[in-house]
Amino acid sequence: MSIDKINNYAKDHSCSETKLLSELRRETELKCINPIMLSGEYQGRLLSLISKIKQPKKILEIGTFTGYATLCLAEGLETSGKIYTIDKNEELIKIQNKYFLKSKYHKNIIQYTGDALEIIPKINSKFDLIFLDADKENYIKYLEIIIPKLNKKGILISDNVLWHGKVLSNKNNQDKVTKRIDTFNKNLVENNNFQTFMLPIRDGLSISIKL
Repeated sequence: MSIDKINNYAKDHSCSETKLLSELRRETELKCINPIMLSGEYQGRLLSLISKIKQPKKILEIGTFTGYATLCLAEGLETSGKIYTIDKNEELIKIQNKYFLKSKYHKNIIQYTGDALEIIPKINSKFDLIFLDADKENYIKYLEIIIPKLNKKGILISDNVLWHGKVLSNKNNQDKVTKRIDTFNKNLVENNNFQTFMLPIRDGLSISIKL
């Protein structure tokens, strides 16, 4: 049995995205240079489920892209909860706002545009859930600054931790970004602040709970 058939079976027997998310996904695929950066339907439903289980008051998302994961995570927020989302690409604001305003969560979303490493320390808040999906070369730096921002029993979700399978390559042949992601993965699983479980979903997803 091929892994593709297994993945398709799993997707077919999982809940589906909303109509709004489907429209956002299609527009992203048509208009954006790197649509692969989108979380996608299968992973998006997992993000939604985790958020609904946690029912966070506050979420921090590092890497908005077109806002697909933002809306998935927002599904689990408490009624008056907030999701703070950061992206450095100003060109994406138009498509983000288009779908945020169409959603019932538009009042729950707080957007920042700029360098997340500079913005995060200035946010005077702590979070119940953090989704890390930004520039991979800085994952180690992000980990350092988000640990104090995450509440006890809070959840950290880290995306692209398999980095297209490159983390499995010989250490001598790894490029700089792959080496940093590999180091991030080791730091995360060895960090006494967290209990971590990695899932081979799409490009790899690590789910960590702060102890």
